Amino acid sequence: MDELGYMELDRHGAELLFQVLTEREEKNSVAIASNESFGGWTKTFTDPRLCAAIVDRLTFNGTIIETGTDSYRLASTRARAEEPATAS
Repeated sequence: MDELGYMELDRHGAELLFQVLTEREEKNSVAIASNESFGGWTKTFTDPRLCAAIVDRLTFNGTIIETGTDSYRLASTRARAEEPATAS
């Protein structure tokens, strides 16, 4: 899942996501990208208990990789813009 934390989920949407994560737990991998820290997820999942349960599901036996606050897409775009133009 990409950009989790970008939009607020209503309770039903958050419950459905929780159900998917619960069914996949210890069966298959889940990869999630978010520019928001776990502390900010309460803006996405407005029910604090449901938010805590989702974070619990994701972090139990999981690996958290923090890449920093710089956008990979923005850095990639800037790098391409700085490349010298190739002659055709």
